[in-house]
Amino acid sequence: MPVQTTTHLNFRGDARQALEFYQSVFGGHLVINTYADFGMPAEIPGSDKVVFGVVAGENGFRIMGYDIPGQTEGGIAGGGTTRRENNTTVTEQAAFVSISSSTLDELQGYWDALVVDATIVEPLAASAWSAGFGMLTDRFGVTWSVTVSAE
Repeated sequence: MPVQTTTHLNFRGDARQALEFYQSVFGGHLVINTYADFGMPAEIPGSDKVVFGVVAGENGFRIMGYDIPGQTEGGIAGGGTTRRENNTTVTEQAAFVSISSSTLDELQGYWDALVVDATIVEPLAASAWSAGFGMLTDRFGVTWSVTVSAE
């Protein structure tokens, strides 16, 4: 039986904005449930935050996210910088989100949407192993590694 893995991102108050952004980039169906939806009284601060969120696209894209209770600083939890030094990626992050496509054109479309207000770690360009590779850290602090997959 096949196993599907789904990246689950933990945010500090802006999971809704991040998931809506990822849906705008990759398309698909967006589901957002708040803490209030699961019984937290509406008058309690944070009841409007995301306890379960998912973007699931027909193209196979799938990502989940939620807001850590009581955290409102914004961005992804456990973030940190990712940068290039001496042709090496140096990062403080525990994980990246990696996407691949069989064509540079399709990948370029995702890149062009993700790069808005992002920090480019490695520009999208041909590399020794791929017709296109790039890395960026989006406005929510999530680092994306994008690659044209080999045929």
